[in-house]
Amino acid sequence: MTEQIEAGVIGLGAMGAPMARHLANTGILKMVWNRTTAKAVSLAEETGAAVADSPAQLAAECNIVLTCVSADHDLLDVIGQILPAIQAGSVVVDTSTVSPVTARQIAADLSDAGCGLVDAPVSGGVEGARKGTLSVMAGGDSANISRIMPVLEAISATVTHMGPVGSGQATKAVNQVMIAGIAEAVCEALAFGEKLNLPSERLLSVVGAGAAGSWFLEHRGQSMLVGSFDVGFKLSLLLKDLLICRSLAQELDITLPTVDAAIRDYSALVDLGDGDHDISGLIRLKRGGD
Repeated sequence: MTEQIEAGVIGLGAMGAPMARHLANTGILKMVWNRTTAKAVSLAEETGAAVADSPAQLAAECNIVLTCVSADHDLLDVIGQILPAIQAGSVVVDTSTVSPVTARQIAADLSDAGCGLVDAPVSGGVEGARKGTLSVMAGGDSANISRIMPVLEAISATVTHMGPVGSGQATKAVNQVMIAGIAEAVCEALAFGEKLNLPSERLLSVVGAGAAGSWFLEHRGQSMLVGSFDVGFKLSLLLKDLLICRSLAQELDITLPTVDAAIRDYSALVDLGDGDHDISGLIRLKRGGD
């Protein structure tokens, strides 16, 4: 007999809210919780889900708990709240981006409670979350991943099992190094093109059609030209992710020059008060802070 999934979502930000909507559309969303209650109430009214009074209540009533929070300390706090109440046999699916060390620590705590963890960070941006076309990089036991597959399939276009718990977060770290490097190159190149007085629209068209084309250039090139940085992935969050990458590199006794450069740039932007801007706001720095 197929298990009936009753999923709860903790964290209804730019990524969590659309993921919850996709779960509702497949009929498996039971309950939501968010630190800002108004967001939970609004989404519940839209989807028909119940609003939990606390993460503990949600964990007590749902057999799959999807978490989507901003940082390691947020996740540790949420897990600390659900541990006393979570149903034995439940699985937590964490779509946040945190350290592999944090993922393994949480998995051990959940195991003591008779529950499982799948660390399942995602890539694809806010657009991918809205469209349900995210790429999921999952770490955990095969049995747990099989149990939660309807949840993952509802929010994504691809799900790849990368290995044991922590492997998903390690894969996301690799992903973020690439994201940072591409953003550095694209923003620097477009600012360079402006200094050369090239027609920006035609420049985007010609380089995007060739080997220099990328998701970042396609989705953020036009918005950078018009100075719009209020959509997409907050640069303060990428900075947080890059600090995780640097920590992992230090553990391996290696250097990541691209990460070091990006950390310097995004730290400068955060210091300027731009932390809530999309990562493409980096072009302002490359232009000389227009």
